[in-house]
Amino acid sequence: MKRKHSLVLIPLVGLSMALTACGSDDGGDTGNDSGGDTGSGDAAGKIGVILPDTESSVRWESADRPALEAAFEEAGVEYEIQNAEGDAEKMTTIADSMIGNGVTVLAIVNLDSESGAAIQEKAASQGVATIDYDRLTLGGSAEYYVSFDNTVVGELQGQGLADCLGDKDANIVYLNGSPTDNNATLFAEGAHSVLDGMSNYTVVGEQAVPDWDNEQAATIFQQLYTAADGKVDGVLAANDGLGGAAISILEGAGQAGKVPVTGQDATVEGLQNVLAGTQCMTVYKSATQEAGALADVAIALVNGEDAEVTGSTVDSSDDSEVPSILLEPQAITKDNVGDVISDGGQSADDVCTGEFADLCAEAGIS
Repeated sequence: MKRKHSLVLIPLVGLSMALTACGSDDGGDTGNDSGGDTGSGDAAGKIGVILPDTESSVRWESADRPALEAAFEEAGVEYEIQNAEGDAEKMTTIADSMIGNGVTVLAIVNLDSESGAAIQEKAASQGVATIDYDRLTLGGSAEYYVSFDNTVVGELQGQGLADCLGDKDANIVYLNGSPTDNNATLFAEGAHSVLDGMSNYTVVGEQAVPDWDNEQAATIFQQLYTAADGKVDGVLAANDGLGGAAISILEGAGQAGKVPVTGQDATVEGLQNVLAGTQCMTVYKSATQEAGALADVAIALVNGEDAEVTGSTVDSSDDSEVPSILLEPQAITKDNVGDVISDGGQSADDVCTGEFADLCAEAGIS
């Protein structure tokens, strides 16, 4: 069954693909509220966006926020962006405030499906349209879901690790993302779909990391590594932060660079680890592309129009189908780190500092 309404699927042509991650981060959690100062614009409504935190990934403030600001300002719509700082109660409070302040469209990156669904139910009761951004809210009521194909993200990680390990017999540890994040489930499913079919690989440990917390990830990986008597040949880490935590433990054991580690988000640290050879790959999900897609959907809703979609996503909690815009992620290795730089995902100045300058030069990044 469909959520809310049935849409005819049409090619995805209207995304703001050319947006660049410009603008500055004000460093606060109140975001950049345009407050009606963007001019008359073409849309009669206000868009609210609630980002999840500043800990699970640096992307939310360094990439998503400025890209969203640029898209909304270009469209001349009133908007407000805030960050819940990892606190579900704070996200609920922000949502209530945004609804009270007259947003007509509310996009959230949920911290967990239960609190996210409650926010969407409250919004619907006030006539506010909702969008799931990056993470699907299971049991929610969002009109649209904007994200990357997260199963493909996991498949790229699994294939990346397999490429780094080769045909040898290998013991693998999975360091999965938060159990409350549906994306983390999809990442793991995608990776397993690739690696489980390879008889030369043995899973010697697997655990989810609550709230994507990197400090907990280091503790968890240390425990898994010890339980395996140090006989770990590869680490399927769900993002760059978790990968960095595993690398820190491997460094202490003298195994960094010898044991391939995966990642995701193409963060500065992740790309530097890839260049240094301590991380074998990461997955790039262009925040500007995703923010552009969200902006297109939100602006369509403000204007009372249907958004263009690429398909639908099944909500596993009730088998409903959510009209979706799912973008394609990209595997990044040492050979194509420059793709992230040229796309604007990171700057050469940030990645190619200090000891990494020579590594960037070797990779053709200037």
